[in-house]
Amino acid sequence: MSKKVEGPNPNKTYPLDGNENIHFIRPSLTRTNIIVGDYSYYDSKNGELFEDQVLYHYEVIGDQLVIGKFCSIGPGVTFIMNGANHRMDGSTYPFSIFGNGWEKHTPTLDMLPLKGDTVIGNDVWIGLDATIMPGVKVGDGAIIGAKSVVTKDVEPYTIVGGNPAKEIKKRFSESKIKELLQIKWWDFDNKVILDNLEAILSLDVNVLRDVCRSEY
Repeated sequence: MSKKVEGPNPNKTYPLDGNENIHFIRPSLTRTNIIVGDYSYYDSKNGELFEDQVLYHYEVIGDQLVIGKFCSIGPGVTFIMNGANHRMDGSTYPFSIFGNGWEKHTPTLDMLPLKGDTVIGNDVWIGLDATIMPGVKVGDGAIIGAKSVVTKDVEPYTIVGGNPAKEIKKRFSESKIKELLQIKWWDFDNKVILDNLEAILSLDVNVLRDVCRSEY
């Protein structure tokens, strides 16, 4: 007797046979300072892996990129990490990286304007060619418009766009957002997700509330 299908395999890098542009991020990772939840995917332009889009991410800095489950990340999305930051209390020129005596003036970490970890919630959609700057926190269910430059935190279930990105509108009422953040459908068991896809796709809080109560 064959096992019942409970959705795609989250451990398979390329879930669509013959398509190596779209890939699940987590099984493709090689860096320990990037943490990504199941089913979050990157839609590449030319077959590049998601890690290629995470820039200036040096282990010595100690910052992490953390992304939740079920995120949709469009082609060309770039994450700028804290290693890109220069000193700002004087000359911004990075003399030390060129050596030949200049390396004696390498700044310590406390001299750099570090912004901490970059954290993306669950069920977040980031559009084509958007740029996420260091230390930004993006809430669950948010939408980042194409070509946006996100320099500040984004609230859950909020649509932002532009350069710098600004709030366009909330996706739902405050009461519905509060309920969705309590339900956390992305943490449901795979079979429960499969059985309730229609409610998840429409974010029907009445159905999802009942599912959450019965499961937890």
